Amino acid sequence: MTTPSAKPFDFDDKASIKEYLIDVVTQQIELYPPSSAEYRHRIADWVKRALIGTDHGLDEFGQEQIINEVLADLVGYGPIQPLLEDPTLNEIMVVGPNQVYIERDGQLLDTKIKFEDEAHIIRVINRMLHPMGRQVSIDNPTADARLPDGSRVNVVIPPVAVDGPCITIRKFLKGKFAVEDFIRLGSMTAQMAEFLRACVGARMNIIVSGNTSSGKTSLLNILTGFIPGDERVVAIEDAAELQLQQKYSVSLETKPPNSEGHGAVTTRELVRNSLRMRPDRLIVGEVRTGEALDMLMAMNTGHDGSMTTLHANSPRDAIARLETIALMGGVEIPILAVRNQIASAIDLIVHMDRLTDGTRKIVNITEIPGQEGDLVTMVDIFRFEQSGVGPNGEIQGALRPTGLRPNFTPRLEMAGYKLKAEIFWAGEGGRNRR
Repeated sequence: MTTPSAKPFDFDDKASIKEYLIDVVTQQIELYPPSSAEYRHRIADWVKRALIGTDHGLDEFGQEQIINEVLADLVGYGPIQPLLEDPTLNEIMVVGPNQVYIERDGQLLDTKIKFEDEAHIIRVINRMLHPMGRQVSIDNPTADARLPDGSRVNVVIPPVAVDGPCITIRKFLKGKFAVEDFIRLGSMTAQMAEFLRACVGARMNIIVSGNTSSGKTSLLNILTGFIPGDERVVAIEDAAELQLQQKYSVSLETKPPNSEGHGAVTTRELVRNSLRMRPDRLIVGEVRTGEALDMLMAMNTGHDGSMTTLHANSPRDAIARLETIALMGGVEIPILAVRNQIASAIDLIVHMDRLTDGTRKIVNITEIPGQEGDLVTMVDIFRFEQSGVGPNGEIQGALRPTGLRPNFTPRLEMAGYKLKAEIFWAGEGGRNRR
């Protein structure tokens, strides 16, 4: 293998050195592709060799800095690589070369990070998409992918993205949230946790609804942790995020189409296939379209204790949205029949909300007792009651029971869960202020 020869002229600036190193080492990668086991080590060696063969004029610190930046481009994801390694961040957002911002603790924050130009962003996008066999172009300007650590990525490039290439990364949280974390953060109370544990144990069918980035998947992770360890659980997701603890669990992941638009495996196909896998419970990461009807039918035909998430702004909105997407399944079915399916299948809606101060809370735990006429009936068992806004914009209020016991209380008791009356008491002593 040959070592790159010295650059025959002096470099004008650091950017031109970096561009040269990337170009030289990229050619080396194409000629002699390293194995995955030695990839980073081999690339680092090539970068150092290429730098030695140049008239760079850099001191020791400058050499180390430019080597790290080139490695971030060739092995990692350029200037946003440090953000991906920061465990305190939830999301990373790039809009053109000069705007990179993050979400931490529910708040959007600017960073000083910049890309060199739009071509630099496109190089990083290609590194993200290449392992998935995907690409973006003028004719196909959007794409979704999953990074090796499980983080979800959405990219949009011009002409659709007017302000330059956009990257949105929802980071995968390596440390699983425990129910104690939700209680400590004020997202739920100990009484709500005890009630939800009983509902999962007694095989209630549950929908976790909420707005974008409200914590739906984190809550679903907690709920799946309440499932007995000896049950056969089949989980279906766009990107595998659920950390199932059951011995007999199976995780399935959808597959996007290839660059020619073929080979996709959809959530609906996996839901239908899962019913032939003898699941005790079916967990769908999120229902968005016709798979909702398949999910409802599964809940109504022996797969009690199943769960899914749904984008919605309230429990009532969740029912309306569920009706709409169930009708997208291509099956000619009257709306009243869909409502009958919902009323008989769903026992509980747990609604999450990201409040204006950035905090995430369960704001409603709502029972679906049945149907009256053509209306699906709903009863709040717990809810968040806002009392005001603090001097720093923090939302003030109480997570509290409404005083009503759910109609399915006998089912809880038959399953061995005899909840104390205090859990549902709405008196002053029953309030749980946060």
